Amino acid sequence: GGSGVLRVEDPLRPGAKEAIETLKKMGIQTVLLSGDRPAEAERIGKQLGMEKVFGGVLPEGKISVIQDFSRQGRKVVMVGDGINDAPALSAASVGMAMASGTDVAMEAAMVTLQRTEPGAVVDALSLSRQTLQNIKQNLYLAFGYNALAIPLAALGKLHPAIAGTMMAFSSVMVVGNALRLRKQV
Repeated sequence: GGSGVLRVEDPLRPGAKEAIETLKKMGIQTVLLSGDRPAEAERIGKQLGMEKVFGGVLPEGKISVIQDFSRQGRKVVMVGDGINDAPALSAASVGMAMASGTDVAMEAAMVTLQRTEPGAVVDALSLSRQTLQNIKQNLYLAFGYNALAIPLAALGKLHPAIAGTMMAFSSVMVVGNALRLRKQV
C-alpha cells in the first residue's frame, strides 16, 4: 500500500485580482478572512494582492476581527457567501452576500449582489459613494433655495409667484441630479 496527498484548489474567480486592485485604488483596505489553513490563505491572499490575511479563522474569529476594526473607528464591509460567513456578515457595518451563496448568508447580509463576479462588489461600493455624494448635493440645493428665497419672500423682496417658481425649479434640479445616478446602475 502506498500513500498519497490529494490537494483540491478552488480557482480564483475571474476578475478577483482586478477587483482587489480597484478597491485599493478607492482607498479601501482589503483583508482576507479564511477558514483555510494559514499557509493556504496566505498563498491566496498573495495571489489576490490582499493587504492583510487571516487564515484558519473560525466564524467567531471573523466576528472578532471585524469588531477589532470597528473599535479602531473603521467601517467594515464584509463580503461572503457561506453559512460560516453569516455571523460576520451581520457583525459588519455592511454585509454583502453573493446571490449564488447560501440563503443564510443572504438573510444575514444587508446587501445581496445579484452578479457573482467580484467586480460587483466594486460597483456596489462605488454606487453607494456616488449616492451619498448625490444626497449631499441635493441637500445643498434644497437648503440653498430655502436660505435664499424664503427670507427674500418674507421680507417682500421676492414676489410669491417667483418664489413658487424657484421652489419648483429647485425640486426639478434635485430630481434631475438624483436621476444622474441611473447611468451608474
